[in-house]
Amino acid sequence: MLKSFAAKAIVPPAIAVTGFVIVCCILLYSVIKTDMLNDTIQHETNLAGTIVKSARFAMLKDDRETLRNIIDNVGQQAGVEQVRIFNKKGVIAFSAHPKELNTIVDKKEPGCIACHAGAVAATSMGRMEQARRFVNEKGKNVIAITAPIYNEPECFNAACHVHTAEQKLLGILDIGLSEEPLQKTLGVLRGRMIVFCIMVLLLAIGGVSALLRRNVLLPISDLTDYVSAVKKGDLDRKAPACRDEIGDLAHSFQDLAEKLKTAQDKLNKPDQPDDTTANRRS
Repeated sequence: MLKSFAAKAIVPPAIAVTGFVIVCCILLYSVIKTDMLNDTIQHETNLAGTIVKSARFAMLKDDRETLRNIIDNVGQQAGVEQVRIFNKKGVIAFSAHPKELNTIVDKKEPGCIACHAGAVAATSMGRMEQARRFVNEKGKNVIAITAPIYNEPECFNAACHVHTAEQKLLGILDIGLSEEPLQKTLGVLRGRMIVFCIMVLLLAIGGVSALLRRNVLLPISDLTDYVSAVKKGDLDRKAPACRDEIGDLAHSFQDLAEKLKTAQDKLNKPDQPDDTTANRRS
C-alpha cells in the first residue's frame, strides 16, 4: 500500500502521534468534564444546605409565609428550574411552581428511588447519591439535588412542633438547576481542546517529518543518486558525506566503485611486451 520509503517512514509515525494526541485529549476532556460536573453538584449541594439553614428559623416559628417567600425567591433566580419542599409522605408543601402544591411525589422518581429502593426508606445519602440528571417538561437538562431536612433537637424540642425525637426526617428539599451554563462551558472547552489538538498534531507531525527528511530521507536520496550514477558507469563520482550508518554504507559503495574502476583500468590497459620478447625480435 505504501510503496515509497518516505511514505513508509512518515505515515506510520504520523498515525501513531495522531492517535496518541487524540486519545490524550479525549481522556483529558473526560476528566475535566467529570471534575466540572462534580463541582456543579457540590455547588448545588451547598446551595441546598444554605436554603435549609435559611429556612430553619421560619420552620421553628412555623412561619409558612416566610418559608413560602424563601422558596419563591430562590425559584425566581436565573438557572433554577425547580425548588420544592415535600414532607415524609411525599406531599409537596412548598414549591416555586404553584401547580405542584399539595400533589404527591411518586416514589419511583429518580430523586426518590435512591432512598425508597429498599423495604425501609433510607434517612441519609452521600453527596453523589443525592444528585440526579434528567430532562424536564420544558426539554431542558437539569441537575437536581435531593437534600433531607432532619428532625434536629431544636426542632422536636420546640413548643410548636409535635414531632417526636424518634422521627429522624421531617421532609425533603428538592432543587434543580439548569445544565445550560455547564454545557456552554463544556462546549467552549471542547472547541479550545480541538484547536489545541490540531496545533499539537501539526507541530508534532511537522517536526517529526522535518527531522526524518533531514536526517534520513535526504541522505538516502543522495545515496540512491550516487548508486544510480555508479551503476551507469560514473565511477569517479564521490559518495555523499554522512556521519552515520548511511555514511558508512555510502563509503562502502565508494570503495566498491574504486575497486571496480581499478579492475576496469587493468582490463582496458594494452599489454606491454617484456624485454626477452623484444630481444628475440631484434
